[in-house]
Amino acid sequence: MSVYNLNINGKSRVVDVSPETPLLWVLRDEIGLVGTKFGCGIGSCGACTVHLDGQATRSCLLQVSQLEGAKITTIEGLSPDGDHPVQKAWEDNDVAQCGYCQSGQVMTAAALLKNNPNPTKSDIRNSMHINLCRCATYNRIEKAVSDASKK
Repeated sequence: MSVYNLNINGKSRVVDVSPETPLLWVLRDEIGLVGTKFGCGIGSCGACTVHLDGQATRSCLLQVSQLEGAKITTIEGLSPDGDHPVQKAWEDNDVAQCGYCQSGQVMTAAALLKNNPNPTKSDIRNSMHINLCRCATYNRIEKAVSDASKK
């Protein structure tokens, strides 16, 4: 076990875990931030997406030993009141069905809009295609991202 000081959602968090522990499990099991979901464990589905220094990143692929000094943002840290434009657009467009992929989808969309505030339909599709949705709400996801870009 090793001690790591992580910057998560703007707060310093100290954890004592094995160096190879994935960030996903540190967030969920050690810190109690369960909004980030486990989907596949191999970085293919996007359910575990968080922001690492502002970039959408799969937390299941990041070892805690790689993260000291990095700024980590989870769905819980995206907005204190759930009023981030992407979160509001998700509600307005009734995107979620089962909801399992939604935190990863929202985090990917928020990173896209931070880097490209006026994406084209093609930009949205190219960015969001890396997140899987079992319920296939892709059209509503695309509309919500487009709507959020206008706010």
